[in-house]
Amino acid sequence: MDGAGQIVGELVAISLAALPLGLSVWALLDIARRPAWAWALSGRNRALWMAAVLVGILSVIGGVIISGIYLLRIRPQIAATEAGHLPDLDP
Repeated sequence: MDGAGQIVGELVAISLAALPLGLSVWALLDIARRPAWAWALSGRNRALWMAAVLVGILSVIGGVIISGIYLLRIRPQIAATEAGHLPDLDP
């Protein structure tokens, strides 16, 4: 490849390489912006999730998996609690 084709190829490669980091940064920013009371009422540990995402960043696959779990499973629970929908606390 030469010229424009090479530039497009490099832009695609850089974009694909940046996706895992972007996903982890998104998860970290979302974890940080949710209020502490929403974390407490939902029974989740903000510090644990923040640490897990930070450790996951060290490996691309780990970061994608941990951030994905947070964004797809934990985030909706915290957001629902923040919106006033309390989880069922019965054992």
